[in-house]
Amino acid sequence: MSIDWDSLVKTYDVRGLVGISLTTEIVSALAAGFVDELEAAGQDVIVGHDMRDSSPEFAKAFADGARARGANVVSIGLCSTDESYFASGSLNAPAAMFTASHNPATYNGIKFSRAGARGVSMDTGLGAIRDRAKKYLETSIGQVTQPGSFRELDVLSAYAKYLRDLVDLSSIRKLKVVVDAGNGMGGLTVPAVLGESANLSQLPLEIIPMYFELDGSFPNHEANPLDPKNLVDIQKAVVEHNADIGLAFDGDADRCFVVDENGNPVNPSAIAAIVARREIARERASNPDAQITVLHNLLTSRIVQEVIALDGARPVRTKVGHSLIKDEMARTNAIFGGEHSAHYYFRDFWGADNGMLAAMHVLAEFGSQAKPLSAFAKEYDPYNLSGEINSTVSDVPAAKERIRTAFAGRADFEEFDGITAQGKPADAGSWWWFNVRSSNTEPLLRLNVEASNQALMIQIRDEVLKLIQQKA
Repeated sequence: MSIDWDSLVKTYDVRGLVGISLTTEIVSALAAGFVDELEAAGQDVIVGHDMRDSSPEFAKAFADGARARGANVVSIGLCSTDESYFASGSLNAPAAMFTASHNPATYNGIKFSRAGARGVSMDTGLGAIRDRAKKYLETSIGQVTQPGSFRELDVLSAYAKYLRDLVDLSSIRKLKVVVDAGNGMGGLTVPAVLGESANLSQLPLEIIPMYFELDGSFPNHEANPLDPKNLVDIQKAVVEHNADIGLAFDGDADRCFVVDENGNPVNPSAIAAIVARREIARERASNPDAQITVLHNLLTSRIVQEVIALDGARPVRTKVGHSLIKDEMARTNAIFGGEHSAHYYFRDFWGADNGMLAAMHVLAEFGSQAKPLSAFAKEYDPYNLSGEINSTVSDVPAAKERIRTAFAGRADFEEFDGITAQGKPADAGSWWWFNVRSSNTEPLLRLNVEASNQALMIQIRDEVLKLIQQKA
């Protein structure tokens, strides 16, 4: 069997084509490697999965491999990724979640957690798990003297109650909310957390559901709200229903995108600023003298660090990356972390990301004032971002050198997750920055630009793009 392990095992998770690069044999070997690397024999290991057709079979194969190496498998069945983090955190046990997130139906994958929902990346165990799995595939998975047990556990109600206890929505004004689950796991978790399917009290929310049927073939659109074409349906629905707000979840429901009453997307950086302000205030109320830290990755809008600092907390800039930010949350004891890609991390959720919790914070803050969402969100989105622009580049180092040469004297450069250029002061109140990062897996350069005004952002964006795409 010829396996391209480098394309299968990514920096932060496992992701591959079902039946081609990801098979039940590979999954069982990864399970055995996971248990050995985490020394989890004799301990609980949580296994959950999304609604993809291949997920139950893969979850079973993982359970078989884990039990063979002595782990006691706790199957939580159908769940969102943040629900698997809840199980890992509340039970203090390692976990494996089967999902390919927003990828098409032909893909599946695994997101690993250490006990307490701590991340597992290439540098913190994933590489070692891969190497152990390689050996097990070459030989076989040797069964230990005392194989592990298997039991099932439903955590949805406990997960829903935990989130309700973190964010009180009972006293907000009545909101009409369109929710697009994209046929993903939000179709299971939204009715439990925001509705009454988990036997919790009714909230002042009128939920208008879209595509709540769990269907891993994604018959309506890809469960990837980061792509504008997948927001078209919810944008129309919000306007047609005269709704106050729209929420769009990705396939495994760990990311949430927000749409205003006019059908316009709300910048994820604005969401990060809103949630940061709430979390800072909550921490300050319970611990007035606390030194408060909030993380934001280097691609979020300037407004995020401004809000954090204005509210008396310490903004800490991070590189982009799921497991990396989880590690930073633990290292700095940060109360919250926000990414430009709509990943939001919470200390009160074991440092893990949770799109549902971010959505609840937005509903709480927005529902506690009278402005429409477009006006409310604009206060947290005063600048001009390009959004991420990807270009295929044959010679990445050459492209970066062209950029450095062209902007020499006009910008200060920093090597921090790619190259970041900060424009040197020119006109009063006029500023810009851009970041160019290489993809981990493809010959791509990713460009993000922000400026104090639209014309300046477009000027810098177009100049850098021309340099990136210039033929050698």
